[in-house]
Amino acid sequence: MYFSIYDMYFMLPAIIVTLWAQFKVKSTFSKYSSVKTINGKSGFEAARNILDQNGLQNIPIELVNGKLTDHYDPKAGVIRLSNEVYNGRSVSAIGVAAHEAGHAVQYAEQYTPVYIRSAIIPMTNICSYISYPLIIIGILLSSPLLARVGVILFAMVVLFQLITLPVEFNASARAIRTLPSLGLNEDEIIGSKRVLRAAAMTYVAALFTALMNFLRLLTYVNRNQKRR
Repeated sequence: MYFSIYDMYFMLPAIIVTLWAQFKVKSTFSKYSSVKTINGKSGFEAARNILDQNGLQNIPIELVNGKLTDHYDPKAGVIRLSNEVYNGRSVSAIGVAAHEAGHAVQYAEQYTPVYIRSAIIPMTNICSYISYPLIIIGILLSSPLLARVGVILFAMVVLFQLITLPVEFNASARAIRTLPSLGLNEDEIIGSKRVLRAAAMTYVAALFTALMNFLRLLTYVNRNQKRR
């Protein structure tokens, strides 16, 4: 595969959207990291409270290295929070911690989309790994069918990102609903919402990027076929 001007039609918008989403989440998180909550509750305490309210006393919360590396590990059944969130007593820390606790509640309540996403992760990884080689081999061997199979396999990546959206949006919605019970005032709740919405845009950007890559590959294969 070679790079052409046509690729820029798909790559440039994807790059712009991705960079914007990353800037948005980092700047919003940084802004509200300096806004301390009145009740002084930490991210750890917020997540612990939400878990306990939902009968999930068995879910531990651990520290993890890095920044914005917070996540819920469904296999280990543990929430991992970065130091800035775990020990942070800011609006950002509470919002992020509540979001990750929301993921744990999703699994506990058997929220269907989160199980679908988990189930297709292995297949998505395989499809992502072999799609490009199949496209290249198909073109080299003048096999449009093989190249198209590679494109179809890459569509699995788009599907994964599409399913991720409701999972992340739902976790944020759960987090927002619990904020009043954590003792946050109206201004703090508004700030936490902004942090969560900014974070959600990274998943929208990921879907957009996957879709642009899919269209780029499809266009490339079709264009190559017409040359022959």
